[in-house]
Amino acid sequence: MSNNNKSALFACSKCFKRYLYEDLSSGQQLCKECRGSYPVVKCTYCRSEFQQTDKSNTSTICKKCEQFVAQYGRPTACSYCNIIAAFIGQKCQRCANSERKYGPPVTCDQCKQNCAFNRKDMDCELLDGKVLCWLCTLSFKRALAKTKKTDAEMKLLVKKRDGSKNRKTKHTNVMKLIDDSGPDFALPPPSKMHRNSHRHVDVNSDNVVVITDLKEQIALLQKQSHQKNFQLLNKDKFITELKAKHFTTENELRNKMNSDKKEYSREVEMLHSKIKCLQKEVATLSKSGGKRGVHLRKEHDSGSGTDSPSVT
Repeated sequence: MSNNNKSALFACSKCFKRYLYEDLSSGQQLCKECRGSYPVVKCTYCRSEFQQTDKSNTSTICKKCEQFVAQYGRPTACSYCNIIAAFIGQKCQRCANSERKYGPPVTCDQCKQNCAFNRKDMDCELLDGKVLCWLCTLSFKRALAKTKKTDAEMKLLVKKRDGSKNRKTKHTNVMKLIDDSGPDFALPPPSKMHRNSHRHVDVNSDNVVVITDLKEQIALLQKQSHQKNFQLLNKDKFITELKAKHFTTENELRNKMNSDKKEYSREVEMLHSKIKCLQKEVATLSKSGGKRGVHLRKEHDSGSGTDSPSVT
């Protein structure tokens, strides 16, 4: 019995055909054919890569973020990495877990944002001794992998060319490289070919570095855009709070003004009533004072007529 028959087989999650475990992709358990027919995309929120498994559903949101959106609603920008993936609080799950495990964030050596974590388990030689955030780490690893792949391809090409040249040299070893009866003809020295091959490798490596720098600049611009969006959200929130405060203050002032107006009206009515009462008292006193004056004048007139002497 062969080793394949002895080993356990596992079903592909898409076509349900059975394969060895190492032939299936990690995570989604897809075979090579299914992996090739479905694209790998980045999640709109957490920016992690995942493979679409249904051509009718071209959503760019991973299943984990879909569950979080259904449970907590649309996320906001993380206060550390500015990725739109903060479903609970102001931090995304990745930064919250890293902070709990490695301590507070530090400045990323690439994007200069305060969103990197000094991971003790990360191989510093792999990152060229730099402390990088999650996005810059992915960008660095992709650039490193592309550079290694390009270098390997160029070395293989140079090796094939060198082998072809060596075979031609052995095949034409019977011929003279310099013929007195004809023009000079000579193959380029191996050292020159080696330098040319290295020049091609350097050119391709430079192109990879330029592409990597451009991608890093794009990532930096995206982070800055997310940061600006986060600042705009905070400003909108601040403006909304100011409007609410202004509305509350305006209502309080209006209520106080209406209350003062009612109080003023009551005091004016009381003063009018008091004035009327005083006017009545004045009128009463005026009438009583007038009658008493008339009576006194009559008494005075009658007394003066009795005592006055008669005129002869």
